[in-house]
Amino acid sequence: MALVVLLRGINVGGSRRFRPSALARQLARFDVVNIGAAGTFIVRARVSAARIRAEIRRRLPFATDVIVCADKDVRRLTARDRFAGQPSGAGVLRFVTTLGAPRKRGVPTRFQLPPTGRWGLKVLGCEGRFVIGLHRREMKALSHLARMEKLFGVPMTTRQWSTFLTIRRLLA
Repeated sequence: MALVVLLRGINVGGSRRFRPSALARQLARFDVVNIGAAGTFIVRARVSAARIRAEIRRRLPFATDVIVCADKDVRRLTARDRFAGQPSGAGVLRFVTTLGAPRKRGVPTRFQLPPTGRWGLKVLGCEGRFVIGLHRREMKALSHLARMEKLFGVPMTTRQWSTFLTIRRLLA
């Protein structure tokens, strides 16, 4: 079973900068594949989530959340088109947010931000530790994602849907 590792808040706005490809090379004995610059990895070796989390934290020059998922969960998530019938185009981005812990109770599984008027972020649904949604390509997107994190009450990290489709392809 492979693991998917997502680092939170890496290489965003000039802070917590590092080279994920260099980290992947340092973790070569775990057969780690780097995907992009946001701190997304596939770990192909048989290793526990706790062990790979500790290995990554030991090598990072700063503290961050290291969110680890089983490959089967990502495969299940990407097995069907989650965005059928939803707006698409250059101004709308499809995203998946991965929760670092179970979400707090009472958080709706479908909502938009702001709650009235023209939406900037829409949550279409939740599946386990994944939140599926859309956000507009605008500066307010980061503040909407931060508000979403406060609503859910747990650390989380967001990637574009296309990143999850790349993960699925590399897991195949």
